[in-house]
Amino acid sequence: MYEQNNTPSDEPTVRKQDAIDINDFVFAATGVRVRRLTMPDGSHWFPAVDVCKHLGYTTPRKALLDHVPEEHRDILETVTGGHSLSIPAGREWRRDMNLVNLQGLIRLVNGCTKRECEPFKAWVSEVIATIQRDGSYALEPAAVQPAPTGGTAYAMPQQVADAIVRLEERNIRADEALLAFQAEQNDLLREITQGLRDIAQALRTPADHSRRSPAPELAAEQLLAKWKADNLAVTEDVHAVAACIAPALLQGGAVYRVVEIAARTGLSHERVRDCLDLLLEQGCVRQAGCAPDGAPVCVLP
Repeated sequence: MYEQNNTPSDEPTVRKQDAIDINDFVFAATGVRVRRLTMPDGSHWFPAVDVCKHLGYTTPRKALLDHVPEEHRDILETVTGGHSLSIPAGREWRRDMNLVNLQGLIRLVNGCTKRECEPFKAWVSEVIATIQRDGSYALEPAAVQPAPTGGTAYAMPQQVADAIVRLEERNIRADEALLAFQAEQNDLLREITQGLRDIAQALRTPADHSRRSPAPELAAEQLLAKWKADNLAVTEDVHAVAACIAPALLQGGAVYRVVEIAARTGLSHERVRDCLDLLLEQGCVRQAGCAPDGAPVCVLP
């Protein structure tokens, strides 16, 4: 989350204590920490692109027009200029960037259909119903959390607190799943590397074994390194396909069968074909006829 208080240092100000921590409030609404600008008058403004992205809106401009009245949205230059402040530093802050205030953010949440927004919507509905019934809505004082300035702090509504807990648990599960996936990918990469070495070993002639020369494998690695250095194999997928056929290329020619390469690399048949086409287009290999079963044969240029 990016938070900036643009209050000039030479002008003393008295900041009003927020009834609810704005960071937790926005996190409960959107499920993430979004960038925020806090003005000297205590108002909060948020980049519309951040809010719309995390609420699932595909077109921020349309989302603003559909859900946020003009009085709750503005552009960065106007918001900061109204307080005689400069544009925040950084390339991500543009003068014409659309911002929404807290009311605008709530309107975007209420218009969102993502499941993560439901607890926040339920709490807003409860607030409205309570005001309609009792004429007001009050937060319970939180004695265990006194405000730093000596004022009164307030308890986070239970629905919002529960939503925060669920979101944090979901993020933890997502991090654990990502770590497990990365470990699985590393294991798979090691298996592929070992498989390539086994294939290169199997393709060596008896004369090569008698000399105990690792030249073909080293030459294959050098060939792949040269292609990659020349930006010919521009992606890891292309590099993986190239690694499958490199040892055979150095033996005079490679019969490339899409099914076999797909099984070795774990790529789809379509992706293997795209990678082979790119190797041909970039001049890494050239086609030199077909095998008896019709499979194309490629050789080094």
